[in-house]
Amino acid sequence: MEERLQKILARSGYGSRRASEELILSGRVRVNGKLAEIGMKADPEKDRIQVDGRTVAAAEPLVYVALNKPRGVLTTVSSDDQRQTVRDLVNIPEHVFPVGRLDLDSEGLVLLTNDGELANRLTHPRYEHEKEYRVLVAKHPDDSQLQGWRRGIVLEDGYRTKPATVRLESFAGKGAWLRIILREGRKRQIRETGSRIGLPVVKIIRVRIGSLYLGDLHSREWRFLTPQEISELKGKKSTAAPKTSR
Repeated sequence: MEERLQKILARSGYGSRRASEELILSGRVRVNGKLAEIGMKADPEKDRIQVDGRTVAAAEPLVYVALNKPRGVLTTVSSDDQRQTVRDLVNIPEHVFPVGRLDLDSEGLVLLTNDGELANRLTHPRYEHEKEYRVLVAKHPDDSQLQGWRRGIVLEDGYRTKPATVRLESFAGKGAWLRIILREGRKRQIRETGSRIGLPVVKIIRVRIGSLYLGDLHSREWRFLTPQEISELKGKKSTAAPKTSR
C-alpha cells in the first residue's frame, strides 16, 4: 500500500517526519532511482527506496533506549570529524537515532529510538513536553535573577523564552545547583540564559524527558525502556511488549 515517503522513512528509523522531510529536501532520497520530492508516495513492499544510496530496509521492530550521555559526546548518529556520538555508545543492530538535542558540553538523559512518530510527539513545540535539568551555575543567584529566568528572557537572536520552572537546589562553594524545567528546546538555551542574567553555567545534567527519568544510569550506560515507560511517553496504556533487555 502506498504511503507518504516521509512516513515510511520515519517508521524505518530515519528520524521524525520533519527530519525525514529534511532528508528529502536535501536530495538524499531516491525512489526507484528517481530523486524524491515532498508529497511523494511509495509502497515499501514494491518500490526501491534509498537514502544516500543505501536501500531502506523493511520496518524494524520498534526499539527505545535511555542513555546517560557523558560530556564531549555528540548527540547525533554520525560525525564528520570522527568525534564519538551517542550512537557509538549503544551497541544494538537497529537503526536508532537520538530524539531532540543535548549539546556537546552537557550530559545526562538521551532517548534513542527508531519510532519516528514518538520522536515527532516529543520534539514538536505544540506538545510542550517537559525536560528537566540539574544546572550548576558559577555564582549564588539572587531573587531577581531567578525570577527573570522563570519569566523568560530575550535571547541574542530576539527570541523570548517561555516561562520556566526554576528553583534553587543547593549551594556548592561559590556556585549553586539549580533545578530547571523547560517546555521548549532552543539550542544552548540554558547556557545563553544563564550568561545573559549573570549566572554563568558550569554544568548541565538532563534528568528527565517527559515521563522518562535518568534514574540510576551511570555515565555512558544505557538500557532499554520498559513497556510501561514507553506507554507513558506515548500517553496511552501498554498494549505491546517491545524489546526490554540486552
